[in-house]
Amino acid sequence: MTPQITANQLEEIINSGENVLLCDCRFDLADPLSGRKSYEESHIPGAIYVDLDKDLSGNKTGTNGRHPLPSPEAWAQTKTRLGISPNTLIVAYDKQGSVYASRLWWMLKATGHASVRVLDGGLDAWNGLMGSTPRTPIPCNQVIASMPYTGLVLVNEVVGNLESKKNKIIDARAEDRFHGQNETLDPVGGHIPGAMNRFFKNNLNATAFKTPEQLFKEYSEFLGPIKASQVIHQCGSGVTACHNLLAMEVAGFKGSRLYAGSWSEWCADPKRPVEL
Repeated sequence: MTPQITANQLEEIINSGENVLLCDCRFDLADPLSGRKSYEESHIPGAIYVDLDKDLSGNKTGTNGRHPLPSPEAWAQTKTRLGISPNTLIVAYDKQGSVYASRLWWMLKATGHASVRVLDGGLDAWNGLMGSTPRTPIPCNQVIASMPYTGLVLVNEVVGNLESKKNKIIDARAEDRFHGQNETLDPVGGHIPGAMNRFFKNNLNATAFKTPEQLFKEYSEFLGPIKASQVIHQCGSGVTACHNLLAMEVAGFKGSRLYAGSWSEWCADPKRPVEL
């Protein structure tokens, strides 16, 4: 299954009566309540709302980043509550270039849910009907088993990589933040030593992903001899990094991994080195 779905393909699936669960993932880091508000005003009919802070993140300790992953057990409970059963096709969308939809996509794929796709272009691409009646999730009638996140990198491995240099870190933040300029989200500016910068918005034409062919060309030139299996994605808090990971999958580069703690976890410990 390809990681993306077009608006026309989604409309056909909905009209066919196939078992599909739409997940509205709209969010705004500067205004965390705006996503749900927008969902309650208008959304694709039948969609549930999935909140980055409440559903796709775990408890913050002050040292584990701004959007730490929930534990596998907590994520399994959330999937059960949201009605994400193993055989259900999940289609995630947002209105921010698929950033938050990509986070849900990765979390599901990483815990064994094969049938998940991201609506390319999000709501900007959707020309079908819209609804304003929120849908209350219908919990699964079976307990979803917890599974560890496949492809997750923890901070100790990133620390060890400073010396071994076995893997290449790709930072999805904007170039100015990567260089320690105009940092407004985290207390320390800069990047992990040795990291490369690929701003996630470079994956897009407007709000839709570039073609697989264009992404393949760009990532081939960007990575050079680096294999996908050697790539560790990170960003500010483990969200836009998923966008780069998804883009690489679209381009045919599979097997890269995610450092979910990302810069917000890294810079929480003053002992960890910072590069500008």
